[in-house]
Amino acid sequence: MFVTTAYALSATAAAQETAPATSDAHTTTTEAVHEVEHDVFPPFDPSHYPSQLLWLAITFGIFYYLVSKLIAPRISGIIEARESRIAADLAEATRMKDEADAAVAQYEQELAEARARGNAIAADARDKAKAEADAERSRLEAALSARIAEAEVSIGEIKNRALSEVAVVAEETAAEIVQQLTGVTVTQADVKSAVGALKV
Repeated sequence: MFVTTAYALSATAAAQETAPATSDAHTTTTEAVHEVEHDVFPPFDPSHYPSQLLWLAITFGIFYYLVSKLIAPRISGIIEARESRIAADLAEATRMKDEADAAVAQYEQELAEARARGNAIAADARDKAKAEADAERSRLEAALSARIAEAEVSIGEIKNRALSEVAVVAEETAAEIVQQLTGVTVTQADVKSAVGALKV
């Protein structure tokens, strides 16, 4: 019987208030209190071990049943859901990484093709400009050569004209000088022959 000292004392006090105050009742109560004071705490009483072990086995069995049938399936379901979600996320990340790598490779290929096209266009433009410049230079050289030839012809004509005029001026000047120095009038044929001899 599970009776503590405090319970026994309170029961004794209540019994003293309600029961008539006799010496027999007092003696019985005092014996009960002394009897209770000498009892062992029930969980540590060896006579209660079999019932404690029985209730421990029943409680452990109920707890094990609850854990195995209710808690463990929920936990395993949560773990499986998380694992499947993580696997799906990893698969999605791998797919997105592959798509990004493919996009980068395509971008680099298009960039290389664009650079090649740009270089080809630049080379074509450079060759075309060089050909046009060569054609223009040839045209200008031809025009310049024609002008130089015309100028040389004109210069030759001017030179011949000037030389012929110089010969006339020289003849006149020579006749005038001879007349001034010697006072002798020289004929035109003599002056011409003298100037011709000087030319040679």
